[in-house]
Amino acid sequence: MSLIKDRAKETLEIEIDALKKLVPRIDDEFEAAANEILSCKARVIVTGIGKSGHIGKKIAASLASTGTPSFFMHPAEAFHGDLGMVTPQDIVLAISNSGETNEVVNILPIIRRIGAKIIALCGRRSSTLAHNADYFIDAGVEREACPLGLAPTASTTAALAMGDALAMALLSARNFTAQDFAMFHPGGSLGRRLLLTIGDVMHSGDDNPTVSFRKTAKEALFVMTAKNVGATSVVDDDGKFMGLVTDGDVRRCLEQGSEFLEEPVENFMTRTPLTVKKEQLAASALSIMEKHKPRPITVLPVVDDDNVPIGIVHLTDLLRQGVV
Repeated sequence: MSLIKDRAKETLEIEIDALKKLVPRIDDEFEAAANEILSCKARVIVTGIGKSGHIGKKIAASLASTGTPSFFMHPAEAFHGDLGMVTPQDIVLAISNSGETNEVVNILPIIRRIGAKIIALCGRRSSTLAHNADYFIDAGVEREACPLGLAPTASTTAALAMGDALAMALLSARNFTAQDFAMFHPGGSLGRRLLLTIGDVMHSGDDNPTVSFRKTAKEALFVMTAKNVGATSVVDDDGKFMGLVTDGDVRRCLEQGSEFLEEPVENFMTRTPLTVKKEQLAASALSIMEKHKPRPITVLPVVDDDNVPIGIVHLTDLLRQGVV
């Protein structure tokens, strides 16, 4: 047997077991701590040192990005001036597996004097940290995955998971939406996927191709070519949407001969194409295009509440904006 594989599998098994044993610890005190955060008008200040500090930075980032204002404070720096960041309205989430970490324990009296609440994310209820906290969240483990019993492994995994559990519980309690999430993640493809609407990417105004149902196929082809979209909406005498003509429709008709070019577009337009509203997310247009049967489509007319075509969106417009 391979020592490397055996040790890796054992590590995962130990950490999985540790995580399973956390589930019953989501108890009334956990809920009380979460409710304290929900009622907090200021910030959650996460602190910890060493590996707990690394976990704390991730927890602070997760809280901040899901609706709970939060930041990380290094306990050693706190003891040398950064405690000025803490206000009486804040909540301090202190992380220490042993609950006896000097740098964390040493700042507890000052935090108490300031008046901020303390939540201990800790492995021992009998520890100094737990005794001096307003709330105790039990993230203790029976053993580390490290065969020496020294390197924080299962304990840091447990702390991270409890932090995620807290962040997700708060997210749900706040009714935090995908749009809220996007507000805090405006960069990159995630922001584009969550923030862009069809109105942001559609061809509108003079760039919106439309033709009357009385126009010929040749005239519709000229419009599609001029607008460079590969399709045009067809409207009635009142400017209401009637159907759609695409360059694919034209190609298929050309296979039967060129005589159709003098026919009115209503003779070969698609009368009930899928349409979208400008308020919909751009990602929803991409989903509609990809899932269309029997084959995907590349263009969608955009209509308003009066069924007037106000724009058109093409697959390339979505891909160009990074909506994937």
